[in-house]
Amino acid sequence: MAEPRGLAPRQLAWQVLQAVAAGAYADGALERELGRVQLAPLDRALATELAYGAIRQRRLLDAWLDQLGKVPAERQPPKLRWLLHLGLYQLIASDRVPASAAVSTTVELAKRGGLARLAPVVNGMLRAFLRRRERGDTLPLLPSALADPVQVLGVHHSLPDWLARELLQWLPLEQAEAYAQACNTPPSLDLRVNVLRSSVPAVQAELAAAGVEARPIEGLPAGLTLLGRSGDLSRLPGYAEGHWCVQDRAAQRIAPLLDPQPGERILDACAAPGGKSTHLAELMEDQGLVLALDRGEARLRRVSRNAERLGLGCIEVRHGDATTWAEQQPELLGSFDRILVDAPCSGLGTLARHADARWRIDPASIDGLVLLQHQLLKGLLPLLKPQGRLVYATCTVHPRENTELMDAFVASNPRWDVQESWKLWPGSMHGGGDGFYAAALSQTL
Repeated sequence: MAEPRGLAPRQLAWQVLQAVAAGAYADGALERELGRVQLAPLDRALATELAYGAIRQRRLLDAWLDQLGKVPAERQPPKLRWLLHLGLYQLIASDRVPASAAVSTTVELAKRGGLARLAPVVNGMLRAFLRRRERGDTLPLLPSALADPVQVLGVHHSLPDWLARELLQWLPLEQAEAYAQACNTPPSLDLRVNVLRSSVPAVQAELAAAGVEARPIEGLPAGLTLLGRSGDLSRLPGYAEGHWCVQDRAAQRIAPLLDPQPGERILDACAAPGGKSTHLAELMEDQGLVLALDRGEARLRRVSRNAERLGLGCIEVRHGDATTWAEQQPELLGSFDRILVDAPCSGLGTLARHADARWRIDPASIDGLVLLQHQLLKGLLPLLKPQGRLVYATCTVHPRENTELMDAFVASNPRWDVQESWKLWPGSMHGGGDGFYAAALSQTL
């Protein structure tokens, strides 16, 4: 029997949902599944959109299942639960998919995927949702006992309660909702042009010739954002030649804050996978040293590959623990002009990009990250020259990892001042971009 049109990308997305529910990371699961099949570019894009979207919206989808079915979502057979998520997500959020196609393909997947006996249940629940929507119900109704602001924000925007609660402590409701909406919006696809090998207008022209529209990003001299769907990025003009790399627009603001100069010695202390190391090297005109340090050997190989593709020779890759590196390498004390600490963090500024992260992070994990961030700052300062500059950056919006950490650090290290700092919320850079925090420190005389 011939496979119905559009079934393959949905089958792949369903497999990703099951893998993530079993503990896999979303990006790894998607990469593995895409590597097992040959899909056309549009089908790859659809599979990615459905998998990541359904993972982001897990809590909202469960709330709908609780209302549409006789069995609560958490008691549904897992395979059925994730299939219903896939179908519901298409009906709720995908403007690419007609409702009839969403229902029919989900029912067909049930029949072909070992759930034939439950195919009528799938059909009935999806059609029940459509009837609710026709009546004007755009969100699941919450029992009055649960309809407090935290629950409403958490369910309607698919956030864990702890994060919804803290957001409402940090922000007015309108801004908390804007953050949540940004976290559920597929991220922009931004490029950083390697100005040592090309230029923004030249890369724009190359991409336009291949049918891909790119637009400059305001305030970023090397930034471009791709419009529409572009397929396999490695096949686009200029990739193999090192004319550009992928880097979010907010991340492109970090390396310039360090103000690197040609000929200097710079330490990128948590370097992998190398986006900021290569940016530093480009800003230094590939003159001097960027020492890219990281604990992950496999991730460091990506730094080397990226540097080679971009034609950057001043990057030296080193394996080591940044918290203890000064002790292990005493000959390097006071030897770096500038240090970048792009610290491990909770990633609350990148939830749109990392679909499953919100379901993995909890307050206890933030406790451990704050401790590590303090250890990094304390351990790396001795490597900086007396008049050097250190930039601390995170891709989170949590105050404990950002402003509160900086305040505590400066209070316990009175010879150090914050010269400049800023915080970006997700989506705040001209309608796109991750959430980031950065602070530039220098020593007072």
